Amino acid sequence: MRKITLLSLVAATVLFTACGEDTKKAATDAATAATETVKETTSNAVDATKAAATDAAEAAKSKAAEVAAAAKAEAEKVATAAAAKATEIKEAAATKAADAAQALKDRAAAATTAAKETASNAMDSVKDAAAATTEAASAAVDSAKAAVTDNAAGKAAFAKCAGCHGADGKTKALGKSAVIAGEPAADLESKLAAYKAGTRNVAGMGMLMKGQVAAMSEDDIKAVSEYISNL
Repeated sequence: MRKITLLSLVAATVLFTACGEDTKKAATDAATAATETVKETTSNAVDATKAAATDAAEAAKSKAAEVAAAAKAEAEKVATAAAAKATEIKEAAATKAADAAQALKDRAAAATTAAKETASNAMDSVKDAAAATTEAASAAVDSAKAAVTDNAAGKAAFAKCAGCHGADGKTKALGKSAVIAGEPAADLESKLAAYKAGTRNVAGMGMLMKGQVAAMSEDDIKAVSEYISNL
């Protein structure tokens, strides 16, 4: 708009100025002035554009830096929160593992205590049973000894048997009979009664045995049977 105004002034100057050298000079001066004004205006416009571009670039740079700083701050915030969460999870896992280990340890201790108690009770039971068995065996031995000692009639009657069966009743008579020591008294009594009656004959020894027991009474047979059963 300003350029058009200047041209109009130039034209007006030409119209109102007389022809000749003065007119040419005036036109030249006017054109020169207009050109300088246009140059100055253009230069100012370029400078203004450059300044505006520079300001825009600085503003963009500043905004980018601001956005980058905000993004960095947000990233650091997220990273801090993630690290805190990871630490929390790690501590929770460690606590849970410790609790589980302690529970297992407590169970193992309880099981060990129970096993020791059971073993101790079993050992006490075995000891008690062994003591009872030993006591019973000792009593049985004492009883047997007493029976042998007290059974004088049986011992006297066995004297004639010892020659073939041995003093302890453990010799096989003539290498044929069974060992008679420790046989049940009832069985021995029945066998001796059969030999006496002549109804028993084992390994051809019936007549020999009949002669041995012929003089024995029922009481003698009973006494010697009890004596032999306790040998």
